[in-house]
Amino acid sequence: MKALLIAAAALAFAAPAFAGSPVSLRMDTTDADGRVTLGDLFDGVSGTAAEVVVAARMGSTVVLDAGQVQLFARRAGFDWSNSQGVRRIIVREGSDNGGASARSGLVGATRGNVEVLAYARSLSAGEIVQPQDLVWVKMAGAPADAPRDSDAVIGLAAKRPLREGAAVSTRDVGAAQVIKSGDLVTVTYDDGGISLSLQGKAMAAAATGDVFAVQNTLSKKIIQAVATGPGAAAVGPQAQALQVRSQPVRFAAR
Repeated sequence: MKALLIAAAALAFAAPAFAGSPVSLRMDTTDADGRVTLGDLFDGVSGTAAEVVVAARMGSTVVLDAGQVQLFARRAGFDWSNSQGVRRIIVREGSDNGGASARSGLVGATRGNVEVLAYARSLSAGEIVQPQDLVWVKMAGAPADAPRDSDAVIGLAAKRPLREGAAVSTRDVGAAQVIKSGDLVTVTYDDGGISLSLQGKAMAAAATGDVFAVQNTLSKKIIQAVATGPGAAAVGPQAQALQVRSQPVRFAAR
């Protein structure tokens, strides 16, 4: 008897998946009042079902698990096939005029119901992007310089504060700085068995491979050097070789 009850419950739960009305994810997933409903998420949902609350948005965005959203739809009698395999859905603060405020961040972007890389959490300037900080989501459009692979931004540093839910742009990130302005650095010259070094003061911040100004602490002269690591820089052939090696890595996503 217990087994029959479990089977009956399973069939009742699964029934909407087979008999439900097909719906499609909206191109712009926004809500105006902090209550994310099925009507906010899907085209083709109307009546009382459109008011079924899926989640609450406490900030400017909320990230939803696509599987859970699909489950909510099935329980309400709708079938979202998710044929494109969306894993996360980002809902932004919108308005009753069709989500114009949400679309404003994608001016000049590729239009259409596309899957793009987005930030799973907010990042502060200088933070290193980790794999868990990125998710693939469905959006109405993608920035013109949106990366096609998460490897293009993982390990790079945020150039400015980045908002959770925002589409990733390669302009958001850059190589992590290893030298800050005002740091004392050791500048080396190494060529053909000749090795020289001097102490200098960084006049600007730099990432590995960046050319930056260094002031000789003794002569006060300004020279141009290439950052090689924390507190270290090089001039001469070593610096030129480092620049050649670093260029393909740093500009591959552009």
